[in-house]
Amino acid sequence: MNLLAEVLTDLGAESDALDAVVAPLDDHGWRTQTPAEGWDVATQIAHLAWTDEATVAAATSSPAWDQLVTDAHDDLASLVDRAATAGSEATPAEILSRWRRSRAAVSEALRAVPRGTRIPWFGPPMGATSAATARFMETWAHSVDVHEALGVEPPRTDRVRHVALLGVLTRAFAFTVHDRPAPEEPVFVSLTLPSGAQWTHGEPGAANVVSGSAHDFALRVTQRRHRADLDLVAEGPVADEWLDLAQAFAGPPGPGRPPVDNS
Repeated sequence: MNLLAEVLTDLGAESDALDAVVAPLDDHGWRTQTPAEGWDVATQIAHLAWTDEATVAAATSSPAWDQLVTDAHDDLASLVDRAATAGSEATPAEILSRWRRSRAAVSEALRAVPRGTRIPWFGPPMGATSAATARFMETWAHSVDVHEALGVEPPRTDRVRHVALLGVLTRAFAFTVHDRPAPEEPVFVSLTLPSGAQWTHGEPGAANVVSGSAHDFALRVTQRRHRADLDLVAEGPVADEWLDLAQAFAGPPGPGRPPVDNS
């Protein structure tokens, strides 16, 4: 199995796990508010469907992609929010059906992208494997929101390594999007996967190191948790600053989540 096929297989498994949680919900369940302000479960799933459709448009050079770029020119965050809100106005059955279609279309479209081709996006252009990894990251992050809203513990699997990798690869982007110069110093990342296996990136012996659980690192780079609430350890000034700014998703800097109040 090549890397693209591996990521798409894991994306399918992650999507199926979330599907199994939302499919049995009644209308009231679909309207449960999630930690993302103003977004209920329906909005979260509608957003995943819309982003899938945008990925297909980009991967197939569809005129719809050009229109999305035009619409997002002034305010990408507003476009994303409007699309998710509009999509959430459909019935739960319609939203679920749309998301299932879009998931299948993403897999088909990305498998057909010629090797070496760069796919345009709202951030830097990327190859098919990176696009699939981005879809995994989005699905994982929004699944965390949905599970939290429903009071259900999300599954913890070694599939989270895809989020960890994207978090590492977007380090320079995270600095740039915060209008800070991206440091050239290397950072060694050493994370423990849910299975207990170690996942690493970079060269051991670097002056800057990030360590901890892969799950917590994924929560940080998707801005689902405040850094203070995670088990991550930063050694060195570049690693320390990075954990404050980490952002694996395209678009303007996210507001992040406030620290948990344990008082």
